This record gives sequence, C-alpha cells and structure tokens, in this order.
Amino acid sequence: MADDNAQSFVIGDVEVLRVVEWQAAYAPARDLVPGVGPEVWEGNRQALTPDHWEPGSDRAVVALQTWVLRSGGRTVLVDTGVGHGRERPGNPLFHRQQGDGLLNRLERAGVRPEDVDVVVNTHIHGDHVGWNTHDVNGGWAPAFPNATYLLPAADDHHFGPDGGYGGGVRPDDKLIYEDSIAPVRRSGQAVLWDGEHRIDAGLTLEQAPGHTPGSSVLRVASRGERAVLVGDLLHSPVQILHPECSSCFCLDPARAAASRRRVLERAVDQGELVIPAHFGGSGVVEVRRVGDALAFTNRTL
Repeated sequence: MADDNAQSFVIGDVEVLRVVEWQAAYAPARDLVPGVGPEVWEGNRQALTPDHWEPGSDRAVVALQTWVLRSGGRTVLVDTGVGHGRERPGNPLFHRQQGDGLLNRLERAGVRPEDVDVVVNTHIHGDHVGWNTHDVNGGWAPAFPNATYLLPAADDHHFGPDGGYGGGVRPDDKLIYEDSIAPVRRSGQAVLWDGEHRIDAGLTLEQAPGHTPGSSVLRVASRGERAVLVGDLLHSPVQILHPECSSCFCLDPARAAASRRRVLERAVDQGELVIPAHFGGSGVVEVRRVGDALAFTNRTL
C-alpha cells in the first residue's frame, strides 16, 4: 500500500526510499547553527523557504526520516529514528513518544522488518537508533530480526559502558545505549566497524568524525551515478554555505567542520548528491562551487 510519507528515486541500480516520520519547524535557527548570522538566513530566503526555514518564527525546519536502500538484492536501512516508549527525560520531544511509528510506515511502504538485511546507524544519537529495537513482553529486542546492525566502533566505545555512557554528561546517553544498542549487541547482530566498511560493491561506509567520535557517511556509487548520505554532518543547508559552522549538537565542532568541508568538496568533485539525515523538502540537495564558496540546489524527487 502506498504511503504519502514515502518517496523513492534511483541512483544507478540502487533504489532509494525515503520514509518520513515527521517534518516541522524545530528550533530557533541560530540556536541550531550558532555560527550563522541572520543575514545568511535572510539572504537565502528563497532557497531555504519553506523546506528548511520558517521566517515568521525564525525556526529551522527539519525532518525525522529513515532512508531505505535496495542494493544488490539486499535491503539496507539507514538510521532508525526515535522509537516508541523510550525514557528520554532530557528531550521532551522524544520522551515516551507514541503514535504512528517507523515500523508501521515501513510496512506501508512495502518494507517488512524481516526483509531488512542491514541496519546502518550513522552515529549513536537517540534520533538515529531508536527503532533498532522494539518492546517484546516488556523488554527491548531487535526490531529487524534478520539484519546485521553496523555500528561505528568509536561511538560504541564513547556512548557505551566502556566510555562511561558518554562520560555521564547527558543522562539520556545511558538510556539510549541500554534500550537501543545493548540489545543488538547481546543478540549477536551488531558489527562494530572503524575507518571504512564496504557493505557491497556500491555502498561504502566511512568515518566523518566530529558530530560524535564515530560519525559516519554512506557513499553510494552505481553505474556512474553517486550520492552520499551524510547523517548529521549537516543539519541545515546554511552549513553548505558556511561549512565552518557546526550545529549545537556537535561534540567536537572543529573536527565536525573539517569532516564537513572534506565530504562536501568531494561531493562537488565527484558529482555526488548530498542526502543529510534531517533535511526537509525532498531531503536531497546538489552542491556546487561558486567561486571559492559552496552553494546548493534543492533536488526534486
């Protein structure tokens, strides 16, 4: 059955399906990306409105979404949203969330949990790992029973017990790890990777640290067409215009900026579509050079 919250396109032989849980004005624009001033938002109003910015409230528009890739006969899920029934006292938007969740939306788009072969968590934040698991008889169990879960090793160390659950800075980090990561570790379905990890001939994970210690991007290459799913390397297109500006959520802003610049420059050089985790609209942009600067165009699916 068709789902109005799912759209698809192709990159060579790879089908890409976007499944949206919600899209809305989320946070004050300059709280989300503190280094970008009002003149940048206003000066790019036409490109940012309505998909990325709500001028009336001066709030950034973001989406919570999951990307499904069908590649080489396998189904690969990239990031899994917030999840239901989670204790997230540090984030009221995610705390004990209920409603029409990701599993229902995936099924309506033709993706059953048992059909998923690989789950990629670009990093271990609560809005990227929540549907890794679901409630089974009062406990958390892997939501995708036949999948291998690919987890960045550096994030697993930082946010897990070996790293004191993120050093204990945010209490939610322990809750996130214990309900969304630990169950897939115990089930034997998790693979921790470092540096680079090839999923198949067209899909390659590589580290892009800074947002978190293990933040990663997924590169897609098929029949001469290319894309890069960049996770939280970008929260807003203003970071394409100003790659030096990191979001308020980046643990190491300077390192995140260096990763962002590297990935964006390569996207321009190799003609990669850029697919961030939280962009509104179609969720996809094209990046180009204008003199010494970078610019973007919203891609229509």
